[in-house]
Amino acid sequence: MKVLAFSDLHRAAPAARKLVEMSREADLVIAAGDFTNHQIDLEGALALLDGIAAPLVMVPGNNESEADLRALAPKDAVVLHGQAAEVARLRLFGLGYAVPVTPFTDWSCDLSEEAASEMLSGCGDVDILISHSPPKGVVDVTSKGVSLGSTAVLEAIMRAMPPLVVCGHIHDCWGQSASVGDSRVVNLGPQGTWFDIAPKG
Repeated sequence: MKVLAFSDLHRAAPAARKLVEMSREADLVIAAGDFTNHQIDLEGALALLDGIAAPLVMVPGNNESEADLRALAPKDAVVLHGQAAEVARLRLFGLGYAVPVTPFTDWSCDLSEEAASEMLSGCGDVDILISHSPPKGVVDVTSKGVSLGSTAVLEAIMRAMPPLVVCGHIHDCWGQSASVGDSRVVNLGPQGTWFDIAPKG
């Protein structure tokens, strides 16, 4: 299966046009959150992705709420936030929002580590874990050297060991990858990253 994945589009129209074009070759497109900025005009941000030519799975970032994303997502898109789904023969689990809680209380959609851990408890034998936030200590370091990833996400990976984990959120690590046990973890960014994945089943 050819999977195209991206995160943190933040209303970047040139990147969106490229992703729409790339999607013509994809069996599945994964969007790991942050389509807009500060919860402003999510509808306009998602309109930039009109024309995605493959099944689309999305999680909310911390710049849009789950409710708004579910209300405004393309008709056939699958929105995951603490849920699993099978799409294009791949088993997926998704968790959105920023974990842990950010300082951006006026607009950011965040989860505590405790809440995230509870929502991730249903992540079992999946092909891909989609998390807006990276795991703690893995592709999560800012330009100032601060690790901002999630312990709950890390623990879920160590428990479930999905072959692939895709995330975003920490812009300084876009394009970086690392391993947690047998799991490959990739901080995506908006440029679009290709994966070739065989369903476990």
